Amino acid sequence: MLYRTAGQFKTSYKSDMALFPVRQDAVLLMVILGFAWVVFPLTASEFAFQTLLIPILIYALAAQGLNILTGYAGQLSLGTAAFMGVGAYACYKLVTLFPWMNPIVAILLSGIFSAGVGVAFGIPSLRIKGFYLAIATLAAQFFLVWLFEKWGWLYNYNASGAIQVPNLEMFGHYVAGPQASSITQYYVVLAVVTLMTVLCINLTRGTLGRSWKATRDMDIAAELIGINLMRSKLTAFAVSSYVVGVAGALFVFMWRGAAEPNLFDIPLSFRILFIAIIGGLGSILGNYLGAILIVGLPVVLGTVPQALGLPVSSAMVEHLNIMIVGALIVFFLIIEPHGLARLWALIREKLIIWPFPH
Repeated sequence: MLYRTAGQFKTSYKSDMALFPVRQDAVLLMVILGFAWVVFPLTASEFAFQTLLIPILIYALAAQGLNILTGYAGQLSLGTAAFMGVGAYACYKLVTLFPWMNPIVAILLSGIFSAGVGVAFGIPSLRIKGFYLAIATLAAQFFLVWLFEKWGWLYNYNASGAIQVPNLEMFGHYVAGPQASSITQYYVVLAVVTLMTVLCINLTRGTLGRSWKATRDMDIAAELIGINLMRSKLTAFAVSSYVVGVAGALFVFMWRGAAEPNLFDIPLSFRILFIAIIGGLGSILGNYLGAILIVGLPVVLGTVPQALGLPVSSAMVEHLNIMIVGALIVFFLIIEPHGLARLWALIREKLIIWPFPH
């Protein structure tokens, strides 16, 4: 069958711990990347770019940053949207202060500012954890949104109080702003998300990732075996906030085109948290599965009934979406806490041993 592993022998520890221990996993990834880089850009419509492809990638990257902190390091955060806002406003200041700067460089640099803010608000994690740490990050959420609104320098003292993305050009093509095409923005988002995903995979599979997992599982035992808890927790906040900050810059510059402070309010933080929970905490793949479900569900609820001749109002779609997402969160927390990523792992195991019983 598709996942038959006969003849695939592992003769060393390195091959046993490879990123793709089964050859079919690598083939499947190549197929997915082929669709993402070639098929979708050639076949997708403007509607698909703006409502599915671009937002799925951005939300998956934001959930990936949160997953580094919560899923791998065990530090609960409710301020993800605020750190996305730091990245967005930092990118806006970079492209307005240095108009000659490459837009992708500005997006990647904006994450550094978010990482610095994340470390500052992560210092309480050295003394508190669990529910109390969540409240501390929630305080950061409210404070940063208030700062975005009151500090006029951040939005260049615009009368509207919002940031407007200017036309940004790279290699003779507009990549951001009103004149940028959706396919160009999609490719920029896809390139940055691919780079960030490779970075996160390498970090979580290395020494730093193992120290995060040890801190998550039992911090006292981790400290007893020589892990520096301060370094482990603060690096988790730094890496998480960096990834989230880059996602925030993409969120505004490659998708929304403009942003007000309330765009980064608490509902956005909860939406990203729901993506991480439904997709699976402690999983890179789960971020993409959760984003596909959360972003794609409203589109399906809005288009499928109309295609079947059943008129559904936008308010009804919103209500159904909230009800279904809430039910899914309860389902996964009770039945499968590791989310969609674990369900895929179970399906994969069944395919490997089929037709024999498990």
